[in-house]
Amino acid sequence: MKLDAHQHFWKYNESDYAWISDELSVLKRNFLPDDLAEELQKQGLDGCIAVQARQSVEETKWLLSLANAHDIIKGVVGWVDLRSATVLQDIKQLAQNPKLVGMRHVLQDEEDLSFILEPAFMNGIQALQDNGLTYDLLVFEHQLPMVSQLVKQFPDMKFVLDHIAKPKIKDKTLQPWKDHLLHLAQYKNVSCKLSGMLTEADWNNWTITDFEPYLQQVFACFGADRLMFGSDWPVCKLAGEYSDALNVVSQHLKKYSKTAQAKVMGINCEQFYLNK
Repeated sequence: MKLDAHQHFWKYNESDYAWISDELSVLKRNFLPDDLAEELQKQGLDGCIAVQARQSVEETKWLLSLANAHDIIKGVVGWVDLRSATVLQDIKQLAQNPKLVGMRHVLQDEEDLSFILEPAFMNGIQALQDNGLTYDLLVFEHQLPMVSQLVKQFPDMKFVLDHIAKPKIKDKTLQPWKDHLLHLAQYKNVSCKLSGMLTEADWNNWTITDFEPYLQQVFACFGADRLMFGSDWPVCKLAGEYSDALNVVSQHLKKYSKTAQAKVMGINCEQFYLNK
């Protein structure tokens, strides 16, 4: 299968999606499975992993209901309060649906990320691991050192870094992202999504060459065995179309073997999320 490892759905309303400011007005509408199905068909992809956009258990349940109704959704990365005293029971209940493949928290918005090293949070990570679930790491580059400390504690847990940790592509700077990424990549239980890059570039004036230094570095760090394509649709529409997000990755992949291309475009995603 060719798979999109990272995209979102929502029924837009102002209260649930307050982060969608007027500057992001292109996102102020519904984005649902039928909309994505058209994009996947045009680009020759077979399915997707739907990732949470709201931090609530209701969001997780809603995405799972969409997955049950639409075959293109191969798995759901939801949300649960990993610091809750009832986290194990909460996860077990949600995991009764086999489409649940992992969890995520919007760590990038946390001013103090030290809580991810506290016993309550790590207990939640252990509960995910015990139930065969994965964890998506959504952080900025300056938060990567703390993330490295977390993943070091769980060598058998499957982690994936979203959006290559959002380097400053618009500014064309590589440090400190490059060094932080090298350190994190030494932990072989961490994979990385080639996603979210369009929106880290200059939305209106990017060129495909802007991404090349970052893609080169990510491949040097993780290799083709630990990378997976993700569109970040519909958020990618702030700076381009679905086809643009795909083209940034597929053009770079031409440098690699057909086997490597197949891994990045679906095999790795399937093995990471769907082979429990």
